[in-house]
Amino acid sequence: MIAGLAREWRLLGGAARLGLVVLALLAGVAVALGLAEVARTRADIAHVRALEARETAATASFAHGDAGEFGYYRNFPAWRTPGDLAFLAPARGDAVPAILRIRILALEGQINDNEAANPELLLAGRFDFAFVTLYLAPLLLIALLHDLWSGEREAGRLAALDSLPRARWRLWSPRALLRVSGVALALLLPLGAAGLIEGTAPARLAGAAALVLASLAFWALVTLAVARTAAASATQAAVLAGLWFAITLVVPAAAHLAINAAVPLPDAAAIARENREEVHAGWDRPKAQTMARFVAQYPAYASQAATGLAFEWKWYFAFQHLGDLAVAADSAAREAGIARREALAQRLGWLLPPLKAAQALQHLAGSDVAADLAFRARVRAWHRALREYHYPYLFGGRPMGLDDLDAAPAFAND
Repeated sequence: MIAGLAREWRLLGGAARLGLVVLALLAGVAVALGLAEVARTRADIAHVRALEARETAATASFAHGDAGEFGYYRNFPAWRTPGDLAFLAPARGDAVPAILRIRILALEGQINDNEAANPELLLAGRFDFAFVTLYLAPLLLIALLHDLWSGEREAGRLAALDSLPRARWRLWSPRALLRVSGVALALLLPLGAAGLIEGTAPARLAGAAALVLASLAFWALVTLAVARTAAASATQAAVLAGLWFAITLVVPAAAHLAINAAVPLPDAAAIARENREEVHAGWDRPKAQTMARFVAQYPAYASQAATGLAFEWKWYFAFQHLGDLAVAADSAAREAGIARREALAQRLGWLLPPLKAAQALQHLAGSDVAADLAFRARVRAWHRALREYHYPYLFGGRPMGLDDLDAAPAFAND
């Protein structure tokens, strides 16, 4: 087998070798861009966290222990630290950015405002390692394997080659294996180098490599099955190109449209708008009505809810929270709908192995829909903890010192 592989390497054409080199370069560029994006995200997180500490100190200089001043002006950072395989498919941040600066005001507007994205940029997609593996590598594999037999048949050599003793083992297997191995190495070498740079756990790196090999194995089997037919090489290439186009682009896109139609979602921008309208309306409602609605949610503060002043922080933060309650049902329906869409997409992935490989790579990279939903859930739970931490100071009139600020609930990034 080794001698056969060496022979096939010598016989491999210059165009095929150039294709392997180009694929390796593209994979290297993709992981380099991924590593740069990950490093930039980590630097941004470190900068925002340092900025929050400086802002807290600056706020303390004029707040003079007023919990309302702290609650209004202070920004609390929430972040998604990229994992050791994030370079595979870095999170785009279209739905949920890697970093959020949250105040204890109404939350839904703060979260859903971040879903705005440039549609032209979304259409362009993202050039990353997952894209190279799942879209470009199969095309090269098709180019290398589609005429494995038809090329020899059209050159008039196939009958003679097939008549050789153990032709399948001595000739065709090394030829196919060399081409598939060349494509695999062009992808795995940059992947391994990036994993070493990131200090990726060996088991996780092996999982990513296994997904790459599984994707290549699928396309190798499909290509060899078509190549074994009696059709002309041009016909085989056209059929395989059509299969690639259908499996990687047409069917997933059509399924995406069908899933979106089957599972409608409340519009994020509409939720943010309704949230803000409800908050702004709080200025004009009778204070007693606002506080009555608030203490229905937090009866422990019923004895401290009365307000006779033109403005009090406890009243202000009460109607901020009521703004979130006004859109809570729509927000929950949106989150449930997104989860439902993702569940349907995962089921479809079992019918389309390349799609399942893409989903698995995104999961390893921490850029899938499940990671987005988990992050949003952590932000919501943390925001509630922050609000409830401030309420005793707001309603009880207790001063808030630096020690109290430091004791506020910290964001759990896991």
